[in-house]
Amino acid sequence: MIEIKIDYEGKLRCAATHGPSGDILATDAPVDNNGRGEAFSPTDLLAASLGSCMATVMGIIAQRKEISLEGMKISVGKHMSEDSPRRISRLDIAIHMPVEEGHPERKALESAALGCPVHHSIHPAIEVVLSWHWI
Repeated sequence: MIEIKIDYEGKLRCAATHGPSGDILATDAPVDNNGRGEAFSPTDLLAASLGSCMATVMGIIAQRKEISLEGMKISVGKHMSEDSPRRISRLDIAIHMPVEEGHPERKALESAALGCPVHHSIHPAIEVVLSWHWI
């Protein structure tokens, strides 16, 4: 188990401390939800978690197979619902791969991204739209 401690600092801002490393991450409510928008919002972190998890598990596969993924870029567009309750309704993910579309390990890399723990943890009501861009 990993423990993350959250300190509410007031004015809709929190500091999250990662137990093992001591790294601190700030969150702030977005402007459209009464905040200042000066840091990641909690829902931004979910979007960032998905993209970075996909990159990490693809990196694990690539490392095993001696494929360089340096230069890979992932962008995640987060869409919030317009009705109640306020929630993430869709995540648009664009993965820009630094390898050719016909690479023999393409399917393994795609499968790794879709098999990441965060992707498996996202509620099915959240639409996840994935687009791949190969060189």
